[in-house]
Amino acid sequence: MAKYVVKRLLYAIPLVLLVTILTFILIQLAPYDAVDSSVTPNMSAETIAMIRQQKGLDQPAIVQYFYWLKNIFHWDFGYSLVGHQSIGESLLQKIPNTIVLVLPSYVTALILACILGIFAGDRSDKFSGKLIEKLAGIGIATPTFWLAMLLIYFFGYHLNLLPIIGMRTIGVENDLLDFLKHFILPYITLVFAFTPELIRYIRSATMRQLEAEYVLVQRAFGASKKEILIKHVFKNIMTPIAIQIGIFFPTMITGAIITESIYSWPGVGNFFLTAAKALDYPIIMAIVLLSSVMVIIGNLVADVLVILIDPRIRGGRL
Repeated sequence: MAKYVVKRLLYAIPLVLLVTILTFILIQLAPYDAVDSSVTPNMSAETIAMIRQQKGLDQPAIVQYFYWLKNIFHWDFGYSLVGHQSIGESLLQKIPNTIVLVLPSYVTALILACILGIFAGDRSDKFSGKLIEKLAGIGIATPTFWLAMLLIYFFGYHLNLLPIIGMRTIGVENDLLDFLKHFILPYITLVFAFTPELIRYIRSATMRQLEAEYVLVQRAFGASKKEILIKHVFKNIMTPIAIQIGIFFPTMITGAIITESIYSWPGVGNFFLTAAKALDYPIIMAIVLLSSVMVIIGNLVADVLVILIDPRIRGGRL
């Protein structure tokens, strides 16, 4: 097991370096840089040249890349072209805000999807199973922003029960109840956004397992439907669920852009959208880099979970 994890980590390192190279190339292709954003009309050419020298921007591209890479490993992504604040410090503030919203939403959606997906897969030829499948299809087709607007209108405006903007009320930063009130609407929005696709995925996996030969054997030995679903089918669909968990990892960074922007939630998604509107490319590139690294980490986590779940794969790979 440890040998396999180390092997996968060694495979991941070149991918991470490739992502950093592509990100750096995109930064170099940008029409202006951090120095251009701070230059004023009163600055002389000598002053501008001195600033470029201090920031290492007068060096060859390969030297700049290794200097930039060293800074990245120290969580230094440079400064915003618009606000001039440290991007690394801003991300340290906003990443926890996104995780505290997205992670509970996804866990809830995954639990609901496991229950409804297995139920729909087992009853795929009955009305209840078809109803769940149709509702999941409608959920996938429903735009997130439309659902968010409905929730805002009914619970925030019409009934005036819940706040609709921000993560906390100004001046009430340490009040848990106030946070939960702000949390409810974006949480419900994301649960509805995540659940339908997961239901369809787990339903399909359940139907494939129910058609397998081992299910017929278990039925021949007199196993009950509940026993087959819990002891055998659910265990075997844990592998595709583990893959979905791996796919979820980058979602923790940029998986709630629309929801965060609608509710003005101070997370990475809203931060990214604001930067995109202002063409603040250092922020955009930093978030793209983090998302790409999270994809690689997610694949690694999925691989490890799969070999923990299925000993046959572990034996074949190790």
